[in-house]
Amino acid sequence: MMNDPFGEAIHDYFENEKAPDLIVNSNYTEGEEIAASWFFRTEKEMPIVERTALKRCNGKVLDIGAAAGCHAIILQKKGFNVTALEKSEKAVEIMRKRGIQKVVCIDIYNYSDNQFDTILLLMNGVGIGETLAGLEKLLNHLKTLLSEKGQILIDSTDIKYLFEEEDGSLWIDLTNEKYYGEMEYEVQYKKSVSKFKWLFVDFKELKKVAGKAGLACILVENGKHHDFLAQLKSKI
Repeated sequence: MMNDPFGEAIHDYFENEKAPDLIVNSNYTEGEEIAASWFFRTEKEMPIVERTALKRCNGKVLDIGAAAGCHAIILQKKGFNVTALEKSEKAVEIMRKRGIQKVVCIDIYNYSDNQFDTILLLMNGVGIGETLAGLEKLLNHLKTLLSEKGQILIDSTDIKYLFEEEDGSLWIDLTNEKYYGEMEYEVQYKKSVSKFKWLFVDFKELKKVAGKAGLACILVENGKHHDFLAQLKSKI
């Protein structure tokens, strides 16, 4: 079985009510930590962009990259018809134990069974795209899962602040051929290690990519830490 640090951390925290932190390294940062409890946060503990997204959900909902199901479980309790999609088998096991009724263990690119009024991608949902080109591919696929007047609610963070000096100058050239938000990650939990690409975008870039995929993009909410929530809808 492939290494699954996120799934293992989620599993341990649910079963034991405690777990070590996940250790995160990237091509820009080193030694950052994610508490396993973060995947089990309540609505009150969520950042404003996530709370706003939950309030704007309507109709039949698909929660992509659901992890431990913190968003799906809130929506289910509010009476929504919500499907939680997650490719980690261990995370899926925990969501089912938590009582989430519709859970699908699959990669989003292999999922084409239904259409939804709201597609939810939170916890830096654009990251699933991995690169700007990959994000366009992802959005084109998500369009096939949208109902006629459906919406995609997606969040990200403009990480330009990572490169700002105290005087406001930048220590990297943001006009490089590779977009600065295309990152390479290594996540470790105990002896389980996973390496993957992960994307962060600024709103202007998201709007540009969405336009290429035939989607209108509006800014819904700015968060407190350079994060934002956007709504995407078909232009037709």
